[in-house]
Amino acid sequence: MDDNDHSDPTNDPLARAIAAAFGDEHRDVDPLIQPSGNPKFGDYQANVAMSLARAVGRQPRDVAQAILDHVDLDGVCERTEIAGPGFINLHPTAAFLDEQLRAAASDDRLGVPRAASPRTVVVDYSGPNVAKEMHVGHLRSAIIGDAIVRVLDYQGHRVIRQNHLGDWGTQLGMLIAHLIDIGFDARGEHAIRDLNALYQEAKRKDDSDAPFAARARQRVVKLQAGDEQTLALWRALIDESKRHFNVVYRRLGLLLTDADIRPESFYNDRLPDVVASLDAAGLLKESQGAAVVYPPGFKDRDGEPMPMIVRKTDGGYLYATTDLAALRYRASDLGAQRIIYVTDARQAQHFAMVFAAARAAGWVDESVQLEHVAFGTVLGKDNRPFKTREGGTVRLVDLLDEAEQRAASVVEQKAEELSAAERSQVAKVIGIAALKYADLSSDRVKDYVFDWQRMLSMDGNTAPYLINAYVRIASIFRKAGDAGAAAGVDTQAITIVEPAERQLALRLLQFPGVVDAVANHLEPHRLCTYLYDTAATFHSFYEKCRVLGSDDVVQRSRLALCRLTGDVLKRGMMLLGMDTAERM
Repeated sequence: MDDNDHSDPTNDPLARAIAAAFGDEHRDVDPLIQPSGNPKFGDYQANVAMSLARAVGRQPRDVAQAILDHVDLDGVCERTEIAGPGFINLHPTAAFLDEQLRAAASDDRLGVPRAASPRTVVVDYSGPNVAKEMHVGHLRSAIIGDAIVRVLDYQGHRVIRQNHLGDWGTQLGMLIAHLIDIGFDARGEHAIRDLNALYQEAKRKDDSDAPFAARARQRVVKLQAGDEQTLALWRALIDESKRHFNVVYRRLGLLLTDADIRPESFYNDRLPDVVASLDAAGLLKESQGAAVVYPPGFKDRDGEPMPMIVRKTDGGYLYATTDLAALRYRASDLGAQRIIYVTDARQAQHFAMVFAAARAAGWVDESVQLEHVAFGTVLGKDNRPFKTREGGTVRLVDLLDEAEQRAASVVEQKAEELSAAERSQVAKVIGIAALKYADLSSDRVKDYVFDWQRMLSMDGNTAPYLINAYVRIASIFRKAGDAGAAAGVDTQAITIVEPAERQLALRLLQFPGVVDAVANHLEPHRLCTYLYDTAATFHSFYEKCRVLGSDDVVQRSRLALCRLTGDVLKRGMMLLGMDTAERM
């Protein structure tokens, strides 16, 4: 489905016209309708003629003319024209826009249709390591993944969240060995910060103490064998880690719960069968005593096939083996038709090789989408990975605290009439939204510079700017009183007359297409850009078109338009995992 499939109501008539003009074999050709970048070229443009011209062996302008000769846009467009090499400019009638707006305003989904063929989608995101504090490096996977989950779920797909906790392997063996050395009590009360420090102690010992390193490796063997002392400590580490993770998840407003956890240890018993299945498919090879596969299409710097180790010489397994087991489980046991991994861009090649190996093994066919949602790094103002002033890793809980504290300073200046409790709640909403929005509004594949001043600004493409637009709309209805509230839900009152109203109307009708674009391309920044443009267009409308105190019919129409705008802003921010505020 193209990202503009629902961006314009003329889509279906044009699609039918393509089939009528060029034959039924072209009935599924997308008209490629996009909002026009310049109103003088129409409100929308259909760009299909250029690509269709090659398929039918005709000139693009001739193709465009043939489409217009077969299309019925009576009552839909007041005029159309062909521009440039074959763009079809579309100018919808005001009456048609009124009709579309009234339909969207009376629809609790704001015009976003449910998926005609819902799919089972697995989204793997967050995935922190046990016994380590979450830091700023864990932020992007968590909030990007959550936004993708929300959008796909809103479309009506069956979305299965998977939190792939790192709870197995040599690092856990190392930590458990150290805990036993110091007489750690698994039944005691321990905080994640204590465990974080203990892990660092264990790492130093592992690097410098050969006998300890040997004991740590042996502790991994005992963990895998089900040794009760080792398991008791392991469970204590997991329980404390989950408590810490859940506090962070709740503060960030994420959907993740303990039920979504599918840790590395879950796949431990499946690993031998993964290797056996690769062998049965003829993919398993031996390389210096290790078992490897050579995913098709990957070569090293010397042009030789690139190996992926799935079993070490000592019989141990690696992350690649676990990731292959997870993918196989998701495709076979969960029935996933689309599997999405949200991790940093440095893992791009790893997942590309995992995907290729899984397809070569026959675990997934081409009907199953395998996608790596890569993202860049959070940078400081020095364009280096974001650190504390002392050069340490920024703890995520500290970042959330600072976001709320800085937002509280903004709220203090803007909302003197609110009670202390109300200001505190609004500060939490703004602080967390600002933090998340600064991340999501950036093209995820790029690094972005962390800047408190920019993200908390009331101007520009920020969460406070969007929330302020929503607050302004809420204020309109408070001033209008009971009569205004009733008129605001009179969805049939909308009548577009002024140019500023028309611009806002066109922007609001793009919402379904933007949701589609985010779902298809897994790029939340598209929704951020749309919401910012919508808020800016609303502010322009508000300045040019009087709402309260205008003629009764006009007022009813504009109140309904304001209500629809508020609903779109609120729903859009909800899909990004953010709350709004009624006052600020």
